[in-house]
Amino acid sequence: MQQAILYEKHDENIVKCLLCSHYCEIKPGQVGTCLLRKNIDGELFTYSYGASTGFAIDPIEKKPFYHFKPGSKVLSFGTPGCNFKCLNCQNWQMSHAKKDDILRQAHVLRQAQDDILRQAQDDNAIENLHIEYSPSFIADLAIEQGVDGIAYTYSEPTIFFEYARDTILECRKKYPNVDLFHLFISNGFMSKETIDLIAKENLISAINIDLKFMNDKKYRKICNSSLQPVLDNIKRFQDLSDSIHMEIINLVIPEENDSVDDINALVDFIVSVNPEIPLHFSRFHPSNKMTDKPATDLNTLLKAKEIAESKGLKYVYIGNTNLPGVENTYCPNCKKLLIERSRYSTKVKKSLGKILRQAHVLRQAQDDIVNGRRIMDNGQFTDSREPKTDNGKQGFKAQLSAKNGICLNCEHNINIRL
Repeated sequence: MQQAILYEKHDENIVKCLLCSHYCEIKPGQVGTCLLRKNIDGELFTYSYGASTGFAIDPIEKKPFYHFKPGSKVLSFGTPGCNFKCLNCQNWQMSHAKKDDILRQAHVLRQAQDDILRQAQDDNAIENLHIEYSPSFIADLAIEQGVDGIAYTYSEPTIFFEYARDTILECRKKYPNVDLFHLFISNGFMSKETIDLIAKENLISAINIDLKFMNDKKYRKICNSSLQPVLDNIKRFQDLSDSIHMEIINLVIPEENDSVDDINALVDFIVSVNPEIPLHFSRFHPSNKMTDKPATDLNTLLKAKEIAESKGLKYVYIGNTNLPGVENTYCPNCKKLLIERSRYSTKVKKSLGKILRQAHVLRQAQDDIVNGRRIMDNGQFTDSREPKTDNGKQGFKAQLSAKNGICLNCEHNINIRL
């Protein structure tokens, strides 16, 4: 058990949790919607701290991220509990664990740690104590496994935010010369206060938000939640896009969000935010309390992709299928193949280059001058022209802070972090 952050104290020892958009007001002895935050004598505590259910090494494409560090590996972990109760949840055994199960698991883990501590004291070896699943343990594990980053996933990272935050800060403190990135795979229902803290402390490099429906009634019926905070937060993360890359996933569920009207509403919203946000349509398979529904028809997914691209979304993918070509990245300008994917196998083509920041001279190289740009022998380039604007407001240099890929076939900037 760990004291929580981001909460207010009210009269009669009631506390208001500020971590997610439920903004639970919790009476003494009670827990919030996530079942993991408990009011003890007017103080808010979290039971998720240190209670990871296990770890896995995954390709980043599995999360899915297709436009952030393609081909990299991440250490994935999460804790029990969630602030949603999705009827179709694939990880329901963990995310929908009952309160007693969550508290029991936290107690068992804490008891095991106490036993280790007691044994270490008996052996006069306290300096060699190694408690599993602490932020320090996770930082060490990431380095030992040689991963490129850490993904906070499986359940909702917002509900174990203290644990995730301390892990991120510990990685920076313990390994300051190792450039580990940190990713949230989220339902997008965190509070404005949480996003402000994420931005202030520069905690994550990328987020994948699950935009489930464009219908508030469906959010309430299937997820026990609401739509508007998710839409608001997508806009907030777009405002932070210079430092936090964002992708969106939509699980297409038969008879719930698979109509042409549903797809149009989803795509229209994303286009209004930024047509360069990568969108993943994912195939539904029966699970949890939706075992009566069939898997999504493949033609429905192909139609969704067609609609999204016709409305101006530049990077649209289909996941959780064996359909050929639907996971590839193409230049939206010249249609050149830039990244070829088959499930979790990724090949970055030579047609995709990397822009070097103007503010840094990284190295000297034999180069050719093409339209004022130095095209280096490794597919990277710097720009020697005067900054230009596409819209009269933002210069070329500022534009590069949000993306650093380029199609070497037509020199079109690609919204991708390499």
